Amino acid sequence: MRLLISFAALLISITLLQLSSGAIGPLDALSGIKSGFSTTMIGLLGSAHFLGFFLGCWWAPRLVGNVGHSRTFSVFAAMGAIGALAHPIYIEPWFWACLRVLSGMCVAGCYTVIEAWFQSKVTNGTRGRVLGAYRVVDIGASALAQTMIAFLEPAAYMSYNILAIMACACIFPLTLTANQEPVVPKAPRLHPIRTAITSPLGAAGVMIAGVTSSSFRMVGPVYGVEVGLTPSQIGGFLATVLIGGAVAQFPAGALADKYDRRWVLIWLSVASIVISGLLGMTSAGSPLTLYVFAFLFGASTFPIFSVSAAHANDFAPLETRVELNASLMFLYGVGAIFSPLVTSSLIQAFGPGALFYFLSAAHVVMVFFSVSRMLARPSRKDRTKYRYLPRTSFTISKLIKRKNLD
Repeated sequence: MRLLISFAALLISITLLQLSSGAIGPLDALSGIKSGFSTTMIGLLGSAHFLGFFLGCWWAPRLVGNVGHSRTFSVFAAMGAIGALAHPIYIEPWFWACLRVLSGMCVAGCYTVIEAWFQSKVTNGTRGRVLGAYRVVDIGASALAQTMIAFLEPAAYMSYNILAIMACACIFPLTLTANQEPVVPKAPRLHPIRTAITSPLGAAGVMIAGVTSSSFRMVGPVYGVEVGLTPSQIGGFLATVLIGGAVAQFPAGALADKYDRRWVLIWLSVASIVISGLLGMTSAGSPLTLYVFAFLFGASTFPIFSVSAAHANDFAPLETRVELNASLMFLYGVGAIFSPLVTSSLIQAFGPGALFYFLSAAHVVMVFFSVSRMLARPSRKDRTKYRYLPRTSFTISKLIKRKNLD
């Protein structure tokens, strides 16, 4: 308990950051619909967010080296506050897309600082407890953020002001903590091509995870509006997916450690195909039915990133795994940048079900590619242990590394 209290400032900052950044995506989608944006333009906002996320992951370690952790955190949190506050000034899709680049940079930069701070303070003996608390706080705040759209009025000054206040407030705990700042972390080098050669299936899996996660989180509110859900029901729909993904991590990890990870990926993708198809056909109905499908969708799709990362680590030498995991995050971002724009355009052309038909098709490709890789080479017998891998920054792999396991 004393250990977690010492990290309380960081955990509070993460909570406030998630409440702000997690709510702005669904709020923008509902605000865009109210303001007359096309569905494709709403998807552009999601793509812009992940472009900013990618830029923030690259820039944050370098900025820390120049100005330190607290100042870097303040800079990126200010970007998030500006991105939220400026929305009502000029209601135009391309302007909002630029603001969402700022929100994406805010998320990536702040997480990079906090994870580097955690990494410098934990030991092999305390790592599990700290990571457990970090994951609970992160997932819990993210799920709560989705439900905030129940009382945030779309396209209203007050709504964006509330999110900006939270972005500003997240600065206080971290900057006022009495804990000494950690040493400056070394920016991980990215080798995405080398990573794809080392583990083609691992690289493909994280890209599919990026396509799936970003499409649902950024375009899911549009689907909810199209099938007749209220804002509060849309918030519950989005939060249920996150809860399903969190709950599934333990059983997915147990299966991935016991059996060939490629079979686990295949069956997760098969389940994703079925659930996505059912969601695509559910054009209307009771919210409870959608919530059940949403839970199953999260349970089948969210573990794919961590299973793919574990599979990639099986084929990587010990000394390259930090850089490999950073490269996997890069590939995840590549998939996440383009998919919201693609899926929103499909919804505009073919209706709400097109979102999940597209995701179903992506997982069909994943199944066939997994089978082809099983025929290409055998599974490794000396495998790394499965771990839930958050998709937060390029430096997360440094935080989760374990002695003699990585």
